[in-house]
Formats: sequence, C-alpha cells, structure tokens
Amino acid sequence: MNFSDEQKDSIWEQATQEKFRKMMQKIPIFLRAIAEKKVSQKAEEIVRSQNLLQITEKEMVDAFFAETPFGFHGPMKCDMEEIGIDYAKYGYKR
Repeated sequence: MNFSDEQKDSIWEQATQEKFRKMMQKIPIFLRAIAEKKVSQKAEEIVRSQNLLQITEKEMVDAFFAETPFGFHGPMKCDMEEIGIDYAKYGYKR
C-alpha cells in the first residue's frame, strides 16, 4: 500500500512532522532529498508493519537510526538532542 502526498501528511503526528523537518534542515543540502525520501519511507513502512495510525516520534527515530549509516549516528544524535528528541527513551544508547 502506498500513501498519497495528502495521506503522507495526515499519518505524521504534527509535532513529529515538525521535528522531522528540523532534522532535515541539519542534513547537508546535497544529501537532504535522498535522506528525506529514505527516512520518511522507512517511517511509513514501520507504521504499516505495526498497524499503527500515525508516525510518532518513536517511529521517526527508529527510521532515522535504520536509514542513517552507523558512522553518522554520532552527529545525528547531536542533532536530535539540539532539537529536543530524546532518542535514548526508545532504546538507543547515548
């Protein structure tokens, strides 16, 4: 099942979507489009596989960790902390 653009917006919890946009701004411009596509698709996949109704912060964080190469997890964690995302509460080490 694929989501239309309107459905994609509606499945994102509003506060989570704003945090996602802030995270995207921290990614280098030349990587941003692919990162946005990969992370949002992964978040949608997580929602579908778990029969959830919305992408919450947890699914977004899970998608970022799944789609971001391990070598970039350190900077990604720093970015999350700056935005106010507590990834540790979802099981990821500080």
